[in-house]
Amino acid sequence: MGKIRAAIVGYGNIGRHLLEALQAADDYSLAGVVRRPESLQQLPLELKELPVKASLAELGQVDVAFLCVPTRSVPQYAQEILAMGINTVDSYDLHGELVNYRRQLDPVAKAHQTTAVISAGWDPGTDSMIRSILQFMAPQGITYTNFGPGMSMGHTVAVKNIPGVKNALSLTIPKGTGLHRRMVFVELAEGAEFRAVEAAVKQDPYFCHDETIVQQVPDVNALLDYGHGVHLERKGVSGMTHNQLFEFNMRINNPALTAQVMVAAGRAGMKQPPGCYTMIEIPIIDYLEGDRETIIKNLV
Repeated sequence: MGKIRAAIVGYGNIGRHLLEALQAADDYSLAGVVRRPESLQQLPLELKELPVKASLAELGQVDVAFLCVPTRSVPQYAQEILAMGINTVDSYDLHGELVNYRRQLDPVAKAHQTTAVISAGWDPGTDSMIRSILQFMAPQGITYTNFGPGMSMGHTVAVKNIPGVKNALSLTIPKGTGLHRRMVFVELAEGAEFRAVEAAVKQDPYFCHDETIVQQVPDVNALLDYGHGVHLERKGVSGMTHNQLFEFNMRINNPALTAQVMVAAGRAGMKQPPGCYTMIEIPIIDYLEGDRETIIKNLV
């Protein structure tokens, strides 16, 4: 199989890191980047010599499209692109809607002989894979997922889309045992009312299940830091033996890791039969570049 022809759809924080991850991957070639028409006149320096178009159809052959658009617009993009005969990878992060989203995309992918790998970030995504491993190691027990402290990209985008918000930052603060506080900092547009914005944030599905504190600040960029992390804990039972305790920790740059995981998922999607997949449904070896037997020899 030749190199995988990839397109980046959307060019925000994840899109920028996806460009770097694709350029570092030997089994990929870049077909181009899709941006809004109004963004084509002023390109960042790293895109000046690359194909940048207003639509995917203008890029020629594309094997897989990486969807770097806000989560709530991902399903529409995914359905349209799958119908074009192009595989998709996204980092959809609405946990409660994920099963319905998968059901929605699966028949579309199968009908057009394509694959969709959804929620291919680090949570959902690789954290789900770790949780699955911990659970079969100790089938009976409890797993706690503790995020942060750090910036949540999905939550931040959700706040930015609320009327009256000029800029925003949402930080996730772990309280332990899987509970979290959301610290939301908003820079208001002229004439916006803080109390209305605060109420809208707290009612949003991204925030309504957690303790959420909203603060108005003069300059959100002064607070910006893309660092994040997770601490997974499981205490359970292996067979009939109790008190098995497992922990997994990482501290990361959020968009950089999300982009790298998406690149691995794009590679894995090329190896699957048509359909829609979450990351836990795909063999781990399929995410890796290289000869299968060499991978087994080096890692098993």
